[in-house]
Amino acid sequence: FDGIPATLAALVDAARARSRYVLLTDGSTGALPDHWLDVLGGLFAVGGLSPDKNTLVLQPSQLPMAELLQEIAGDAQADDAFRRNMLRLRDSAPAREAVIPGAFRGELRAYQRAGLSWLAFLETAGFGGCLADDMGLGKTVQTLALLAGEKPHRRSRGPSLVVAPTSVLFNWEREAKCFAPQLLVMTYHGAHRRRYGRKDFELADVVLTSYGTALRDRDMLASVRFDYVVLDEAQAIKNPSAKMSRMVRELDARRRLALTGTPVENSLTELWSLFAFLNPGMLGTYRGFVRAFAAPIQREDNTDIAEILRRLVAPFVLRRTKKQVATDLPPKTEDVFRVEMTARQRSLYDTTRDLYRTRVATAIDRHGLEASRMQVLEALLRLRQICCHPLLFDPSYGGDSAKFVLLDDFLAQTIQEDHRVLVFSQFVRALELVKARLAGQGTACEMLTGKSRDRRAIVDRFQSPRGAPVFLVSLKAGGVGLNLTAADYVVHLDPWWNPSVEDQASDRAHRIGQKRPVFVYRLLTVRSVEEQVAELQARKREVIGRIVREEDSFFKHLRPEDIMGLFEDR
Repeated sequence: FDGIPATLAALVDAARARSRYVLLTDGSTGALPDHWLDVLGGLFAVGGLSPDKNTLVLQPSQLPMAELLQEIAGDAQADDAFRRNMLRLRDSAPAREAVIPGAFRGELRAYQRAGLSWLAFLETAGFGGCLADDMGLGKTVQTLALLAGEKPHRRSRGPSLVVAPTSVLFNWEREAKCFAPQLLVMTYHGAHRRRYGRKDFELADVVLTSYGTALRDRDMLASVRFDYVVLDEAQAIKNPSAKMSRMVRELDARRRLALTGTPVENSLTELWSLFAFLNPGMLGTYRGFVRAFAAPIQREDNTDIAEILRRLVAPFVLRRTKKQVATDLPPKTEDVFRVEMTARQRSLYDTTRDLYRTRVATAIDRHGLEASRMQVLEALLRLRQICCHPLLFDPSYGGDSAKFVLLDDFLAQTIQEDHRVLVFSQFVRALELVKARLAGQGTACEMLTGKSRDRRAIVDRFQSPRGAPVFLVSLKAGGVGLNLTAADYVVHLDPWWNPSVEDQASDRAHRIGQKRPVFVYRLLTVRSVEEQVAELQARKREVIGRIVREEDSFFKHLRPEDIMGLFEDR
């Protein structure tokens, strides 16, 4: 400031107060440019101060923040080692292409080899990272190639742990047997896991377990020193304060890796939770992160701070889309079938809507929106059930559902044309109704829900050339991690709150290994809560950033007028 310095402590005070003015050593004040304030705010949020507050301490994973500081302080000097490491980190650039381990069997595509090289770079540099490739691009295979390379070090580094949803554990087993048969894989899940002790962990190359088992047996897992801890579908730890998130952060691991096609589904605090696992401390404290990054980006739409955060995390996230790398993948066509209710269905819907509209309005008037959350969610659930099939709402209902009539004709035609179909629904009862209708028509089908026991056998039967033409899948049980490329048609019987969850489900068919064009159809009931939620999502998308995954999260972003709009008669 014209030759008059400011102490680090003074800069910290200004940045944390979001004040453009900083106290200089001679007692005067200096004006900070807006960009400086943004950079310093982020810097002091993630960095630590020495006890005398005269030194800023950064971790190696925070080098991008140091580079930003160097940019605003144009005369700052950096040694060759800093510049070299910064260039590599900025580009996430491996020094050389990784060698495919001898224990790995199979061919990696060019982008998968690049992914393995990136993982090897993180290994050498000592960082955790998030492989965030589009669904269906082979995150599991790339990870197995990495773990195959760790086999020679198992005695000194210990086993690696893969934590995944229960529904995809068998897929990990199968892929490991296919691509890395030399790996000794132990599945620590189910009642039989009780026969395993610490010694068994130490003998394995890779231990597979589910999130639920990991949480229940946290003491057992905490007693083992792991080489890698890999979280598949890592959005499972998006809530920073959840028991699951805290548990995985406590695991003893030499390296950490997250696999997810959606690193952030709604709030930027999910990003903090992810990196608190991957590179602890990299994004500072939770409160500091919210103050310096999440609040100004989400509430004020501050694009400068968003760019700072992007630069900070970019070296540790690798994301490739199908359009970028899977150019040989057949096209995916999506369409919406808008369905008019039957007369009897419409009458039941209108009566029920009017009843719940009065109840919800009364609850909000008396108790406020937040306290009325359960009443709102129940009302929306009941109306969505009627849209799908009124039998879900009223077991004594004697009529039909317009969606089911349409689905009957659609399935008959596609099966006749030698296509195979995935039908997704959030309602298991709806899938049971479809199964009964198919049985009445003499059409075989497979069905997968959260209660299905032998998931591997069910998937294998469908994937076989002589498998059933229809696979009925619960959205939550089979929406992630499965390879269902035998199907080339996908039907979403009822819309989910977050379109990205539907996209993940659709990509069970549209992924590597698919040879035919894929067609995705969403059934939407007109003049109903389904249509109005879809419109509300579209209006809110710019404000929220992306539509959230769960009803509760969706709910918390709405105003009372938004809620009551869902019950309007259009």
